[in-house]
Amino acid sequence: MNLTRNPELLDRLAASYSLGTLHGGARRRFEQMAREYPQVRAAALLWQGRWSAFSEVQAPVQPDPVVWTRIANLLQAEGSSARLARQREAATSKSPAGALAWWRGLALAGGLATVAATSVGLWSHQGLRETTQQKLSALQTQLQMAQADLQAAPQIQYVAVLADGKADASMLVTFDPQHQQLVLQRVSGFKEAENKSLQLWALPHQGAPRSLGVMGDGKLEQLTAQETDVKAIPALAISLEPKGGVPSSTGPTGPVLFKGALIRRDL
Repeated sequence: MNLTRNPELLDRLAASYSLGTLHGGARRRFEQMAREYPQVRAAALLWQGRWSAFSEVQAPVQPDPVVWTRIANLLQAEGSSARLARQREAATSKSPAGALAWWRGLALAGGLATVAATSVGLWSHQGLRETTQQKLSALQTQLQMAQADLQAAPQIQYVAVLADGKADASMLVTFDPQHQQLVLQRVSGFKEAENKSLQLWALPHQGAPRSLGVMGDGKLEQLTAQETDVKAIPALAISLEPKGGVPSSTGPTGPVLFKGALIRRDL
């Protein structure tokens, strides 16, 4: 099956693959298609970014004090059981009278343990009631913060995976029309010389290439652009130019290193 002809299925598989819930042969088939089709690689990279964004906005959760109290009680109970077992072995090995004394001591210890467990249970129940309202309030605050972060997150509608001559992905390009922002992310180890720059070009159906901006030397680059700059553009390319780039009117003067289709997606 060609996933590029089924965007909904591609989106679901990419989400499952990036989350780690796609296993076995299905995962291997997805990875094989990702090597063959830039659209599949782009979908996987997009979902990896989404999942990492969710983990960043998730606030850490502190366990209730009751949890630590229960753990301490369990450890103390295990230690007491071990000591009683050793005492039982010592008492029974000496005499029947010693064994009787040990059993009486065990009964007394059991009664004390029952009282202690009842007290801890009552205290834990009270602590849970006291912290329930605080947890609900904190959860509501976290939910409001997450909603605000999601609203401010990029609304990606255009994506392209630019590959080199060997079809190896080298640059992931996304465009967010809401924030009028092109984001270029290096996904390979390519590094231009100090006296060179990478320049992004729009390749229209007709006419000469149009410059969309010059990249810096960072792994992630943001360029300002309007939706009219990328709308109806079928492909993008990156050329190697002199430091600072060249005017748009001249077109690329250096070799075109990476290129790929620009896909519009309603996500």
